[in-house]
Amino acid sequence: MSDLVIAKGPRRLGQSDLHVAPIAYGMWRYAGTDVPTAAAKAQAALDAGMTLFDTADVYGLDSDMHFGAAEELLGEVLAATPGLRHKIVLASKGGIIPGTPYESSADYLRAACEASLTRLKTDVIDLYQVHRPDVLTHPAELADTLMALRTEGKIREFGLSNVTASQIAALQAHLDHPLATQQPELSAIAIEPVSNGVLDACMATAMTPLAWSPLAGGRLMLDAGEASTTQLADVITALNKIARTHATTRTAAALAFVLAHPSAPIPIIGSQTPARVAEAMSALDITLSRTEWYSVYEAALGQPLP
Repeated sequence: MSDLVIAKGPRRLGQSDLHVAPIAYGMWRYAGTDVPTAAAKAQAALDAGMTLFDTADVYGLDSDMHFGAAEELLGEVLAATPGLRHKIVLASKGGIIPGTPYESSADYLRAACEASLTRLKTDVIDLYQVHRPDVLTHPAELADTLMALRTEGKIREFGLSNVTASQIAALQAHLDHPLATQQPELSAIAIEPVSNGVLDACMATAMTPLAWSPLAGGRLMLDAGEASTTQLADVITALNKIARTHATTRTAAALAFVLAHPSAPIPIIGSQTPARVAEAMSALDITLSRTEWYSVYEAALGQPLP
């Protein structure tokens, strides 16, 4: 029985020329601090080996800051740290209006992208993603906007976030350039993309999945007795067994579960603690057996596979 070996080398984003490390640095908590502290966090992620930095215009609101706060802080860091911009692949997202909630119309998405460029103090965003699906915007209109932004040199590649397999197909049908990425919630407890067609769509179209909340917002770090559901407790127990077998941490085991899927997802780590950022990279050293992977999957399902 073959084991699930995790490739440690750079991963290509879709069919693009962008290559990044297998684990990314998420910046939804990257706000509310001074520039030197923020710069140290960014450098710690880079030192750990992470090269994809993922932010969004709406990040900052979760930290009781204002819309655009995380982008503004990263922009200040990039301006204060010569050379950093050229060492990272910069990703951002737009399309959420607090209170609306979603809009991907041509006028709004263009304005959102241009505002992100200003806050980030950069001429181009390497990967621009539509943050949530706006079902009131026709995919042809969205396709025209993304293609225009790319033609104008404001973005290098584009992707989606939190969409269904059919929404991926509907947009790609109107594009003259392939989507690079899709960002689903994916973890050892949030396993829906495995079975709902999203990861299958990524493999069919050579898109790279970017897994947000791969530690389930910290729920996978709870003790089994603290879990809110039987399924979560069972997943934690299964991860603990893997961690003991491989002499590693539960964090690494949980990330290895995501990394081992054949669609080659890139987990996005949101920790702002340098030691935990470095710990995440140890997941690349784990080789899961199929039995181990399916033990976690069955626990998340809450029932044995047929």
